[in-house]
Amino acid sequence: MHRWTRWIKHRWLDARDTRRRLPADAVARLERRIAQSEGQHHGEIRICVEAGLPPSYLWKGLKARDRALTLFGKLRIWDTEANNGVLIYLLLADHAIEIVADRGLNAHVGPEQWQAVVGRLRDALQTGNYELGLTEAVEAVHALLQQHFPLPPGASRPNELPDAIVLI
Repeated sequence: MHRWTRWIKHRWLDARDTRRRLPADAVARLERRIAQSEGQHHGEIRICVEAGLPPSYLWKGLKARDRALTLFGKLRIWDTEANNGVLIYLLLADHAIEIVADRGLNAHVGPEQWQAVVGRLRDALQTGNYELGLTEAVEAVHALLQQHFPLPPGASRPNELPDAIVLI
């Protein structure tokens, strides 16, 4: 029964649910914050909010982490010059949060630091404040990237990945 309950929950939610939690103006503000952040370090930040897993994931019994890792590849976050891209992934149906960081940044940041970011994001999401939670998560990732991959004053760099938030 649990498998079918999960299946129904994931198929019940859709992209309208993601847009309800993150309306266009909130998305625009988050995208601007990502762009500002990336102007101060050599990293790349992407956000993906997905309503429910695709049927193939449900059929195989896969979890949010599996989907986040797949999207990390599909969105080419692994393909940054310094291997320091970060994906902040939310799966609404499972109330799951995943942060996937490339090996360049993970060499400097321990699991407990990532769990702290996830914990703060979870607290904001539980109150229904998706924009605030994601903004705080971007700020935390920004601080880590600025600490480990700072951009020298006056320097600039090309934007390697789109700043657009992916809502599925």
